[in-house]
Amino acid sequence: MEQEQLSGRILDFKVLRRLLQFVRPYRIQFFLLVMLTISLAVVVPVRPVIVQLALDDAVLHGDYPALLNMILILIGLLFLNAIVQYFHTYLSGWLGQFIIRDIRIKLYKHLLGLKLKFYDNTPIGRLVTRNISDVETLSDVFSQGLAAMIGDLLQLFVIVGVMFALNWKLALISLATFPILLISTYIFKEKIKVAFNNVRNAVANLNSFVQEHVTGMSIVQIFNSEEREYKKFEEINNDHKRANIRSVLYYSIYFPVAEVIGAAGIGLLVWYGAMGVINEEATGITLGMLVAFIMYINMFFRPIRMIADRFNTLQMGIVSTSRILKLLDSKEHISDTGEIELHDIAGKVDFNKVWFAYNERDYVLKDISFHVNPGETVAFVGATGAGKSSIINLLNRFYEINRGGITIDDQDINEVKLGSLRKHIGVVLQDVFLFSDTIRGNITLGNKDITDAEIMNAASLVGAKKFIKRLPRGLDFNVMERGSTLSVGQRQLISFIRAMVYDPKILVLDEATSSVDTETEEMIQKAIKKMMKGRTAIVIAHRLSTIQRADKIVVLDKGEIKEQGTHEELLDKGGFYSQLHKMQYKAAG
Repeated sequence: MEQEQLSGRILDFKVLRRLLQFVRPYRIQFFLLVMLTISLAVVVPVRPVIVQLALDDAVLHGDYPALLNMILILIGLLFLNAIVQYFHTYLSGWLGQFIIRDIRIKLYKHLLGLKLKFYDNTPIGRLVTRNISDVETLSDVFSQGLAAMIGDLLQLFVIVGVMFALNWKLALISLATFPILLISTYIFKEKIKVAFNNVRNAVANLNSFVQEHVTGMSIVQIFNSEEREYKKFEEINNDHKRANIRSVLYYSIYFPVAEVIGAAGIGLLVWYGAMGVINEEATGITLGMLVAFIMYINMFFRPIRMIADRFNTLQMGIVSTSRILKLLDSKEHISDTGEIELHDIAGKVDFNKVWFAYNERDYVLKDISFHVNPGETVAFVGATGAGKSSIINLLNRFYEINRGGITIDDQDINEVKLGSLRKHIGVVLQDVFLFSDTIRGNITLGNKDITDAEIMNAASLVGAKKFIKRLPRGLDFNVMERGSTLSVGQRQLISFIRAMVYDPKILVLDEATSSVDTETEEMIQKAIKKMMKGRTAIVIAHRLSTIQRADKIVVLDKGEIKEQGTHEELLDKGGFYSQLHKMQYKAAG
């Protein structure tokens, strides 16, 4: 399981500065939030001053009209504080949600443009975490972390300033226990940071285990492994429980300690202040001032107690931001610098001395050259790992070639816009992936320009119209996750329709019948025959019986072309193809 550690630094200002770039579209709202934060920091500390004036100037002198005025002012301040607090809380939450929406959209758009090579080397679970959990953490940075912490710090400065302005001796007595609280807060912050990290890792392990084993439940049950897997889950769940209990333990220790320290501060204040009130003429300490200081010390210690949580929230947000920025900074995008738009192509394909490696060292294609005329069917055969699927990936520019060139109708594919290139190439893969969506949604993939009539025309072409009409709700039938409610053959036919609705001039079939039974294969072969009519077809197949009528067969071995020719020509040569043919028919016999 992936274990991720928090940064040792409280703040990474470089990351924070980049995070604030996402605030730029909401500058007005952000500055308004800053103003509200400053207003809260100023309005809240005014209340004790009003209480002091009410006691010293009204209550002690029996001036009831003045007392009434002070009460009205105090009520007004409370209403003002409530209104400002409402807008501050709402605006900070609003700002956080809009920013994480923008970040999530930018991140997902970034993922859509990355090369398949990036996905080959990156666990999907990690990418999901970046796009969901890490981005969600940033919401707390704005609603509970950054804005709240800035407000608390400003309020602390204002409170300390007012306290020293009123009476510096009382201020020093009031803050006598502050260093002890600061030390305990720091210790708590460090402990809870480690605890939160352990909780997050425990949650990640729990999620990964459940997701993996629910997906592979059939294997668990086939091999009678329920009890063993249950014990594994129980152990992981206990780790999660222990991590959470440890975090709760730190909270249960810290907050009582903070309360005792705060109470000790108030005790010292009352002791010293009471003696000062008794000797008012000598000390200048009044009853109203003492009450005001008691209110101030409560106001002062409250944000201090929360500061550790604020820092952890902010730090976790910074860590999540650094992960997100690292992903956004990845340079593995497909280069879409082409400016040419393809129109009404004939379908001629040429590979000219193409070399390709997935890892920049071990070439899977070596000096590959072949020519496909418009309307021809070319088949590629060879053992697993020979490089057949790599040819398809390169033709669609899912990967970039290392050397050589690929052209369609004599036009270098690197000079063609990606969208235009792939629009003219229909691909049907061996492993059909269907989303948890309707038949229509899986065919159009959200393209609203494709009409139901076009879908049914394509379905009629591949022989799937009848089976779609028999389904409950037809095109609105939900195929569920990975098309679990459809048979293998039906899923394959859906993938054919998905390719044909764009009426591509070049059709690519990657072992489209290798995982189906003979009856289903016969149905699919009829569909393929109809699809190939009038189109250039590139076919990859393990079963040689499916490609005997191809115009050309290219035999690959270890990334090199060993033979090219028709079925009969290659059999007469008695080479690689002839051996493959004999092996398959011997196995079939």
